[in-house]
Amino acid sequence: MRVFGIDCGTEVTGFGVVESCERGRDSALACRALGGIKLAKGKTLPERLEQVYRELSEAMAIWQPDVVAIEEVFYSVNAKSALKLGQVRGVALLAAACQGLAVAEYAPLKIKSSVVGYGLAAKDQVQFMVARLLGLAELPQPADAADALAIAICHIHTAQTLQMQGAGR
Repeated sequence: MRVFGIDCGTEVTGFGVVESCERGRDSALACRALGGIKLAKGKTLPERLEQVYRELSEAMAIWQPDVVAIEEVFYSVNAKSALKLGQVRGVALLAAACQGLAVAEYAPLKIKSSVVGYGLAAKDQVQFMVARLLGLAELPQPADAADALAIAICHIHTAQTLQMQGAGR
């Protein structure tokens, strides 16, 4: 299974591609790609949203994932920031839909629990565990790409658990 994870942001939108590689009874995770779409502050919001759409669409076309995993909307104290983040998220969902890809959504607590084992883990803990789980020599950069990889890993772990539960019936 190849999963395209997206961590939406108003300054940087991270993405990462994780593949589960089956080896007999064992499965391993492999990082196929990661990156961050840095949005220029000098551009208008529509121009920045177009950039996110275009770059995510290009990456999805290159990596041909089976599914896209994205973080669910979280509630912020600042309504204006939450609205802007929601617009970026909407564009990411549109990019996936235009590629004909299924989308899975996960709450931040679920993602951190799946990767770190603790739902309130700090960003550096997530980066560290993502590097360990994927066998990376260095911490994934930018941090937004590490979060996107964590979202993809969460989806793979969830899918594997559901598959095992179905096999046990």
